[in-house]
Amino acid sequence: MKITAAMVKELRDATGVGMMDAKKALVEVDGDMDKAVDFLREKGLAKAANKGDRIAAEGLANVHVAGNTAAIVEVNSETDFVSKNEMFVDLVAKIAKLVAENKPANMEEALAITTENGTIEKECLEATTVIGEKISFRRFELVEKTDNQAFGAYLHMGGRIAVLTTIDGTTDEDMAKDIAMHVAAINPRYVSKDQVSAEELEHEKTVLTEQALNEGKPANIVEKMVVGRMQKFLAEICLVDQPFVKDPDLTVAKFAATKDATVKSFIRFEVGEGMEKREENFAEEVANQMK
Repeated sequence: MKITAAMVKELRDATGVGMMDAKKALVEVDGDMDKAVDFLREKGLAKAANKGDRIAAEGLANVHVAGNTAAIVEVNSETDFVSKNEMFVDLVAKIAKLVAENKPANMEEALAITTENGTIEKECLEATTVIGEKISFRRFELVEKTDNQAFGAYLHMGGRIAVLTTIDGTTDEDMAKDIAMHVAAINPRYVSKDQVSAEELEHEKTVLTEQALNEGKPANIVEKMVVGRMQKFLAEICLVDQPFVKDPDLTVAKFAATKDATVKSFIRFEVGEGMEKREENFAEEVANQMK
């Protein structure tokens, strides 16, 4: 019987296994869906399936630098207990390394990267089975630099927050890491005001103008107030204009300039940002871990 892509997808949706495992199971049982599920259960692969609808919003992020390429990744688990699990910690570091070395174009390619145990996707499923929680590779970004640039990698709380900076005009990785540390702490939205859209600037200007008018200020004063408040707004959201955390007398731009450098880019991953978080108290979490 011919095994179609639709059949493979149906089995994957039902069991949560990888594409190759689903196809192999269907081939083994000549396309019988129920028997394929049983086959996967017997092999221990479908154990992860009943965890497929769980919320995995904890976990770790990591950064790996391979020459002039760097990868930043996030891998999720269900509880923060797992972030201290040696198998999970090693898996996250391994995924970051493999992504940096293989440079996948998208998540499909990333999950298909070959490992000594199969693929990244298969290793995540095996980790789900062994650890007992849903483990999912959520996202990654790749960054390339030149020989006249430096990467700065910083992990906060072991990987609860991961930052990757690219600094132009220097190869000083310590300075680049210091700026990455600043990004982790302050969480800027942009490198500089040049990246802020005209729509966002106009919206903020409108809001600030209304605020000043509501304060009863005369029109000629309002205009000056708005200019000052806009400068403050941009300094709050733009990295290079922020007081540097390790020396507030300097902005980040001026700190970089001490090495004749400029900030080119940054990426900041905070585990679980933008995801639904599971509601559960600590006692229940401990009880579930004991099970």
